[in-house]
Amino acid sequence: MDKSLQVVIAAAGLGSRMNSKLNKQYMLIQGRPVLAYCLDTFESFEAVDSMVVVANESEIKYCENEIIKRYGYKKVIGVIPGGKERQDSVWAGLNACANSTGLVAIHDGARPLLTRQLLADLLSAVQKWGAAVPGVWARDTLKMVDEEGFVVDTLDRSRIAAVQTPQVFEYEMILKAFQMAYAEGIYATDDASLFERYIGRVKIVKSDTRNLKITMPEDIAVAESILENQ
Repeated sequence: MDKSLQVVIAAAGLGSRMNSKLNKQYMLIQGRPVLAYCLDTFESFEAVDSMVVVANESEIKYCENEIIKRYGYKKVIGVIPGGKERQDSVWAGLNACANSTGLVAIHDGARPLLTRQLLADLLSAVQKWGAAVPGVWARDTLKMVDEEGFVVDTLDRSRIAAVQTPQVFEYEMILKAFQMAYAEGIYATDDASLFERYIGRVKIVKSDTRNLKITMPEDIAVAESILENQ
């Protein structure tokens, strides 16, 4: 790979649905913090030059001492405060990347089971298309509903994908997309949405449900089961 790859880890979310005083990024899976698992993958992946962790401002010292220093991550160049919304946090992370950045992977800190193979597939795709995200094709029949819960339309599930992270982009392109979004006051639920709106097409790379995001308490048990079976 001829372009420098940096990583932005979005780990500033409060995770209110976890019913815990401890934020989900720091909850334990088999005795290790959720955040540590994805950092492990990026740390050991040869193409990754550096990482920026975006944390809740009140948890920066905790993240630095109990995660970064404790587990010895050499590629983390900074732990910085997040913003009001996820998009604001990612924007802060993008601006904290090294000057040499050519490609950037934006990943949820609460998504611990990223594999090296998926990361390699995403890098291969981004070098061809400029933007690549992991996705899982729908298996169930999907219905569009109105405000009262009545079916409006049945969607073609063969053309519907649930997207995950890491979402990988040409750095200058995603930076431009964020700049244009802020100029118009646009907020999106994922980074690819901004790329699609302002820059161009995004390639979906096949993933699977093991690359889950820790959102509910039961997700911890699911992640532990996946690790036990690997």
